[in-house]
Amino acid sequence: MLVADFDFELPKSLIAYFPMEKRSDCRLLFLEGTNGYITHGIFSDILNKINKGDLLVLNNTRVIPARIFAYKNFTGGKVEILIERILDNHCVLANISSSKSLKFGTELLLGENRNIKAIISNISCNKLFKIIFQDNRNVIDIINDIGNIPIPPYIKRPVTNIDNTLYQTVYGTRLGAIASPTAGLHFDTLLLKKLKEKGVDIVFITLHIGSATFQSIRVEKVEEHSMHTEYVEVSKEVVDAVIKCKNRGNKVIAVGTTCVRSLESAAKMDSKKIISPFFDYTKIFIYPGYKYQIIDALITNFHTPKSTLIMLVSAFAGYKHTMHAYQIAIAKKYNFLSYGDAMFITINPHAPEEQFT
Repeated sequence: MLVADFDFELPKSLIAYFPMEKRSDCRLLFLEGTNGYITHGIFSDILNKINKGDLLVLNNTRVIPARIFAYKNFTGGKVEILIERILDNHCVLANISSSKSLKFGTELLLGENRNIKAIISNISCNKLFKIIFQDNRNVIDIINDIGNIPIPPYIKRPVTNIDNTLYQTVYGTRLGAIASPTAGLHFDTLLLKKLKEKGVDIVFITLHIGSATFQSIRVEKVEEHSMHTEYVEVSKEVVDAVIKCKNRGNKVIAVGTTCVRSLESAAKMDSKKIISPFFDYTKIFIYPGYKYQIIDALITNFHTPKSTLIMLVSAFAGYKHTMHAYQIAIAKKYNFLSYGDAMFITINPHAPEEQFT
């Protein structure tokens, strides 16, 4: 299976650079996995697609203001920091961009007044720098004070106040991501309230998304790609809700690929159980041929060509159905990527046996 099989021409005009002012007003393409049938609407129409007793699984991660501008002490050279992970109250792992190579022990000055000091202590095996803040405050308080929301790298414009609000989900409570679980951006509080009133169960997993989510695949064959590692939390509460939903014959609906990867990772914990609590790192890579164990329906945005995300969707809906749906979306000028429109997809049970020619 070649990465090139998942290529398509995405017009730049269809990349969304700003969010919708009203979250649930974005467009929705509904793809029936069993037969490839497509219908169109707006996102709030999912209220008619999700039934009483179905289980909606959301990722409650919250984006931290992870982009920080700093200066090298003594030389004044400008540095851009993108925090990947908070290690403790005073230490982070980060990507650092600088015009010149950085040395261990380099002292950085942060903040508008350059009054916050930090030191580069070492570099990890995946080329992330460990940065220690020389400040009495908790690192998250420092980041909240001087950091910027890291909108996706392809959106080459300054961050605005609208990003601070609309690049967060309305239910995000667990700080730690540097990219938003964007399928969830379309839900507003009113829509969630209506779903609950309808009798839809809602639970939360946690997966803090890192910068690797934007990295391209650098191999020709899909099977040779190595996925990045992400930490996942799937609680017993979620596990119990999934089992109850399955037992009563309802659908488990994942909101976003992060929820898919979390639930499917938890399903692999114990071969004798449908799903088990999962608090660990995962490198699960889902592409055509994978047999889904938990997910019955998926809500997701439109993804980039040749990405692991479109491969995951193709494994769920079927390669032919997925690529056809994308061509229809392009023809009808749907908006793509993080601030774009959405898909609601039901599973294609025959997808794992689909043959590539």
